[in-house]
Amino acid sequence: MNWTVYLSGEIHTDWRDQIKQGSESLGLPITFTSAVTNHEASDAAGDMLGPVSEGFWRDHKSSKVNGIRTKTLIEMCDIAIVRFGDKYKQWNAAFDAGYCAALSKPYITLHDEDIIHPLKEVDAAAMAWAKTPEEVVQILKYSASS
Repeated sequence: MNWTVYLSGEIHTDWRDQIKQGSESLGLPITFTSAVTNHEASDAAGDMLGPVSEGFWRDHKSSKVNGIRTKTLIEMCDIAIVRFGDKYKQWNAAFDAGYCAALSKPYITLHDEDIIHPLKEVDAAAMAWAKTPEEVVQILKYSASS
């Protein structure tokens, strides 16, 4: 079986690449998908729909256009990895985790120990909590290996 794994959350570090490379090195049968990780492109996703003032309406249009991709890829995935970083609040990642929970889609959270408390409900619905991309790779190895 080839698994589809959706990578959600923080875009400012190379955690996605670490998970992809670790999985590839083990020969795991996994296809990875993700939201748009270029911040500027994501912010401008709705700009083709016509000019609006900066702020709420631009963000509103772009979030809807981005949501087409995000919603579709989460619905198609077998499992999601939801990364919460320490520099920014990833409200979109929390929303993705909630969407996974609503769909009964298994997900793994990936974050440091210092944000356990604010993520207690998100972690409670997760199938696992990992602290490093290497731990995620080991979970995927166990889960996806025949």
